[in-house]
Amino acid sequence: MPETVTFLIAPLTADAPAVDLDSTFHAVDASEPALRVGELSTQRGDGIFETLAVVDGHAQEAEAHLERLRNSAQICELPEPNLAQWRAAIAAAVSQLPASGEFALKLVLSRGVEHGPAPTAWLAASRAADRTAEREHGIRIVSLDRGLAHDAAAKAPWLLLGAKTLSYATNMAAIREAKRRGADDALFVSSDGYVMEGPTSSVILRHGDVYSTPEPNGAILRGTTQQSLFEFLERDGHATEYRDIPVAELATADAIWLVSSVRLAAGVTALDGTAVPFDAAETRRFNDYLLSPRD
Repeated sequence: MPETVTFLIAPLTADAPAVDLDSTFHAVDASEPALRVGELSTQRGDGIFETLAVVDGHAQEAEAHLERLRNSAQICELPEPNLAQWRAAIAAAVSQLPASGEFALKLVLSRGVEHGPAPTAWLAASRAADRTAEREHGIRIVSLDRGLAHDAAAKAPWLLLGAKTLSYATNMAAIREAKRRGADDALFVSSDGYVMEGPTSSVILRHGDVYSTPEPNGAILRGTTQQSLFEFLERDGHATEYRDIPVAELATADAIWLVSSVRLAAGVTALDGTAVPFDAAETRRFNDYLLSPRD
């Protein structure tokens, strides 16, 4: 079976009548051109996306990702996506992928072509990079100032901070800066001294038996993997909380994780060059759960 699947999608309106949904998207060769030069996703990063994991033939947390896609569309004033259409495209893509292994499946909704039809959309799936070492041995991170206060979203909603947009140049620059400093990844902190998120991940801290993550107040992206882990922890009798976390609390945490859909849970072993307690057993427990089929 192919290890890459790419569909171009003709987006339906959210209230479109039921149709043969499979007829609204078609496969294309991922190695061949498929977008117009006037496409605003490539010209301006004007669009939104989601990346979900496919593990052993199962699309993980698909509904949570679709709901976040719809929320991002609302924030960015894009047409509301037809979630039934996207579900059908995900199912068709997964059916064409190998039944074993880990894959990354990306959904993209763009504002469209400049002076032309809008919106445009596509799906692309490919084998995920091997994240075994990061899951088993942890990662070193550095804290980087995001240049915004932790309540910036309320004061400047046009920054689109709560949406998963295609404008990821800053996020990628942060990861390059982390590597220049001898680390594996970065953790954004606000200009007024609060923990935020990683460039491509959410952060979880443990103090004693309490697990916390920054309050999703619009300045950070609500994490699907983090939410799933909190549900898992709560079912196991652990306390979880969403709150504003001062940067100083990073130094007192009993463990820190960066979590995301494809890498899953990576325990932090060092922050800004200082060792952080690494709980290998709990990280393994997290990843065993995250690799299990989850809807």
